[in-house]
Amino acid sequence: MTTDALFTWNALGTLTGAALFTFLVVQYTKSLVDRWLPGLPTDVYAILVGWAILALAQVASGASPVDWRLYLLSGANGLLVALAAGQMHNKVVSELGAGEPEPNNKSIPS
Repeated sequence: MTTDALFTWNALGTLTGAALFTFLVVQYTKSLVDRWLPGLPTDVYAILVGWAILALAQVASGASPVDWRLYLLSGANGLLVALAAGQMHNKVVSELGAGEPEPNNKSIPS
């Protein structure tokens, strides 16, 4: 997936495309989901979103929607997608909170 390309079904079937889309979906919908399902952890929600994205991408790319293996494999890969999306979230949060470094208040002994 090039940096200037929009999402395609083939791109959503890759780890990078699925992780980016999962990150965006979870970021924009997690407060709504927290209101509807307050006990659902965000990590589990991200796995479910990744699973759905991968399953839909496979069906849209021509896979048989009645093949149970597609859903099992999409679930396993959904975990990897959610982990990658979580790392994207951590990177965004750490970059936004980086700012100026804390001043070192310790004096150097002479």
